Amino acid sequence: MFHKIIIVGRLGADPEQKYTVDGKAVTSFSVAAENRKDETLWFRVSAWEKLADVCGRYLKKGAKVLVEGTLRADGAGNPRVYERKDGLGWAASFEVVASSVKFLSGKDEPADQEIAF
Repeated sequence: MFHKIIIVGRLGADPEQKYTVDGKAVTSFSVAAENRKDETLWFRVSAWEKLADVCGRYLKKGAKVLVEGTLRADGAGNPRVYERKDGLGWAASFEVVASSVKFLSGKDEPADQEIAF
């Protein structure tokens, strides 16, 4: 079975780049996508290897992106559920493994530049 998700939104914070024990780069960032004016869905995105390096170098908080990838669920097939830091109850975060990221804004990248690996 195959699935694909496409998200358009803005980064909620600067990306975090790390390396696995075998030296592979992974960059994580959150994307807020507005479903309606009163509803925002948050997605946690992971980009790997060359795509991780590009995302870590050029993306910043507030940048608008289009992310294509696949959903990663918890062991039961659900989004990650967590208690909100602001004390307003519980929330869910959808995890996405990016296959491509299109930069839609930002001074360091030309508009509509797509990076896919």
